[in-house]
Amino acid sequence: MATDRGRGKESPELDRLIDEIIVDAYGDDEQLWAFRQAFEDNVAMPAEAFVVGEPVTVMRIDYDGNERRGLTARCRREAGSEQVIAACDLILHEGSTAARYLAAYRKWLGIEPHPQGSLSKTRRRPQKATENDIDMMRDVELIAVAVKGNAVSCRLPGKDRVITIRTTRLWDLVPGEIVNVAPRKQWRYGGHPYLSGEIEAWRLDIPALGLIPLKLKERGMWDPKDHYWGEPDEPIEEWAKPIMSRGPRLEYEMEQVLPGEDPDDPDTDPILEAVERKETGDSLGAHRMLMSLLAADLRCLDAHAHLGNFAFDHSPEKAIRHYEVGVRIGELSLGDGFNSVLHWGHIHNRPFLRCMHGYGLCLSRLGRHKEAEKVFTRMLWLNPSDNQGARFLLGDLRQRKICHE
Repeated sequence: MATDRGRGKESPELDRLIDEIIVDAYGDDEQLWAFRQAFEDNVAMPAEAFVVGEPVTVMRIDYDGNERRGLTARCRREAGSEQVIAACDLILHEGSTAARYLAAYRKWLGIEPHPQGSLSKTRRRPQKATENDIDMMRDVELIAVAVKGNAVSCRLPGKDRVITIRTTRLWDLVPGEIVNVAPRKQWRYGGHPYLSGEIEAWRLDIPALGLIPLKLKERGMWDPKDHYWGEPDEPIEEWAKPIMSRGPRLEYEMEQVLPGEDPDDPDTDPILEAVERKETGDSLGAHRMLMSLLAADLRCLDAHAHLGNFAFDHSPEKAIRHYEVGVRIGELSLGDGFNSVLHWGHIHNRPFLRCMHGYGLCLSRLGRHKEAEKVFTRMLWLNPSDNQGARFLLGDLRQRKICHE
């Protein structure tokens, strides 16, 4: 019976609420109908929530008779599209009536009542732009945070307010770029603000995004004397000599931002889910998932890296822009003059190093060899273990060979 699952260690208040909801219901099907009715009677809709880090509006909680699926939630994204998901995947405002009933339902299912990414611990949902925020008589600067077809989710610079641009044609934009828009019309649909107009230009200006730098956690001292540089009878490679001469350096791990992740449940990794969707042929779903992560927080470097990976084979010109945004956001966190180590072995450093690797490969493919050399040399100083093979790419570049992977 579903009512026997997960009832032992949580608060008695939830136990009492569950008993109240299912008092006259027998079997999973009847109890699911009882939970559905409890939501309808006690929880005001629509309600704000997050799904995999993306802000949504929950329009309805329902049950269609499928016991394996359980309760469902019809959600509306900020761009206006709707989707139906499992209700247990919602993250609601902690302390709200909706969150209380959802916690009871999750506990009845036998899972953690309060998901790790509760809204009290995550980035709060941004406010929606108003008519007074946009001057229709002049060009408007906006920060692109997610691109889905001809709809571009944007944030107003200096304000935590969002608006969606609808353009007459597709634009090749990248999250993190600042766009210049000639506005034509402003309206609201489903409570969300929209702006139509022509995108006239865009630029990359990371300091203007107003991002909080990613934190760096000290991980001790890296000493080249303790590092493996090859067999004793083998000569030291030229790239390694200045790194060895520099001597010991501090080692750090960069903060990783991954909206929607539950550290206690590896199955909630949205990056892995996006990659799996891509590998199974759902390229659109994978792309949308990564864009949703960036809509929640532009500092999700792994989303920038994987969007670059998705574009790399067919369009290095597009891929390099994704990688560069990730690189520049990481550099914002490192600051000027950073000369310490970001070891690949500290897994939260990997998104930044992936962005650097992809950025260097694109520079090489586009014929910008000197810039690519600088990137790969920098990677070797940051991660002398060179888990990504930067030393080989650097050797090819110095022979003026185009890098292909």
